Amino acid sequence: MKIAFKNHLIHQFPELSSQPFILACSAGIDSVVLAYLCKEIGLDFALAHCNFKLRGAASQADASFVEELAKQFSVPFFSTSFNTETYAKTQKCSVQMAARTLRYQWFETLIETSKYAYLVTAHHRDDALETMLINLSRGTGIEGLLGVPKKRKYIIRPMLPFSRQEIASYAKAQKIEWREDSSNKETKYLRNKIRHELLPLIESLHPTALHNVAQTQKYLEQTATLSHLYLDQLRAQLFHSTPTAISIDLENLLSHKALNACVYGLFSPYGFSDSAAIIGICKGASGKKLLSDTHILLKDRRNLLLYAKEQLSSSEEAYYIAEDCPAITAPISMEFTDGKEAAVPQTPFEITVDKTLLHFPLVLRHKKEGDLFYPVGMTGKKKLSKYLRDEKIDVFSKSSLWILADAKDRIVWVVGLRADRRFQVHSKTNQFLCLKTLS
Repeated sequence: MKIAFKNHLIHQFPELSSQPFILACSAGIDSVVLAYLCKEIGLDFALAHCNFKLRGAASQADASFVEELAKQFSVPFFSTSFNTETYAKTQKCSVQMAARTLRYQWFETLIETSKYAYLVTAHHRDDALETMLINLSRGTGIEGLLGVPKKRKYIIRPMLPFSRQEIASYAKAQKIEWREDSSNKETKYLRNKIRHELLPLIESLHPTALHNVAQTQKYLEQTATLSHLYLDQLRAQLFHSTPTAISIDLENLLSHKALNACVYGLFSPYGFSDSAAIIGICKGASGKKLLSDTHILLKDRRNLLLYAKEQLSSSEEAYYIAEDCPAITAPISMEFTDGKEAAVPQTPFEITVDKTLLHFPLVLRHKKEGDLFYPVGMTGKKKLSKYLRDEKIDVFSKSSLWILADAKDRIVWVVGLRADRRFQVHSKTNQFLCLKTLS
C-alpha cells in the first residue's frame, strides 16, 4: 500500500512532496494510517486534532494519543476543543453538523494563520461510497454521486483510492495502534447505518460490487468533466457582462432541451440550486427575482440579470462636495473644473453647467422616491423613475446609479446618462463648471 500511496501522490498531488501540510488526525485507524504513510515516505507535515467533548474521558484520551503520535514522529501538533453540544443547540443543528462546521472553521483558521498551504484528510473509498448513497437518498445530480471530491480549495484527500479493508490490512501488517470511536458503531446516525448495514448488503450481491460502484464513480467523474466543458461553452454563449450585471438572453436559455440540467449547472456556482424556481421566474412577469447568499437573479423583460449583492450600493449613501473641491475618488471618480467657456462636446460623462445657478454643497446620492428633473433635449419635467423605465435601465443599474444634486436637492445630472437643462450654460453665462466622471 505504501508504494501505491506514494505513486498516487506523485501523479495526483505533487505539491504534497514539496510543501508542508497539516494532517487532520482523529486518532482513528484511517487518519493514523495516513500519518504513518506520510511519515514513512518522508513528507513534511503537522498533526491537528479536534476534541469535540462528546465522549468524556475518551475524547481527551484521543487528543492525548494524537499528541503522543506527533512527538513520536517529531512533527508539530495543533489541537483545539469545542463545546459541540452547546453549539448545536444555539445553531439549531445536529451534533454531527455542528462538529463538521466547527472542525472546518478551525482548519481554515489554521491554514490562514500558519505556514501550511494544505490540509490533508483521511477520507477513503468507502467514505466516498457512503457519501454517494447519502446524497442519492436525498436526491442529487452527478456532483453528488461523485461522493467526496479529491481536492477542494486547500483540502486534499489522498486516500480516496483505498478501501477501508485495505487500510485495516495495512495497519495490522505494520502493527499500527489507533483508537476506536465507540459512536462509529451506533446505527442511529445515517452514515453509520449505511456503513454497517447497507454497504455489507451491497457487497453480498456480488464479490466485486463495491469495487464496481467505485469504478462507476470514476466514470461519472469523467462525465462531470465533459459536462463542465459544455457548461463553460454555454456560459460563454449566454452570459454577457454589463457594467453592473451579467445579462442572460431568455429565449436562448429556454431553448435548451436539457433545461433543468443546464439551468442548475449554469447558476449553482452563484448559489442557486433550485432549477425549477429559476425556470419559474424566467417564465414569470418582469421584476420577479430570486436571492442566494451572494447574488440576485432578476427577470427583466427578455433577459435574466445576475447581480452580485456586494455591488449593490445602499440608497442611504450621500456624499457632499464643497464649492472648491477639485475632484473626488469615492464613491466614483469625478473632476470639477472651473472654466471660462463650456467644454465641447457635451457627453453623458462630461457636462458643463452655469456655476452661478448652483447652490453648494453639491450632493452625490442614489435616486429616491419622487425624484423629478428636466432632461436636456426634452420638454417639460419628468419623473426620474419614468425616464429610467423609458430608457430601459434595468433594476440593478438603477440601484447603482448616482445622482448629482445641489444643496436645494435639485437634480443637476443623472451621472452617465442625462443632464438637467435648468443648469445649462447660455449666452450670459460667465462662470462655467465642467463636471466629468472618470468611472
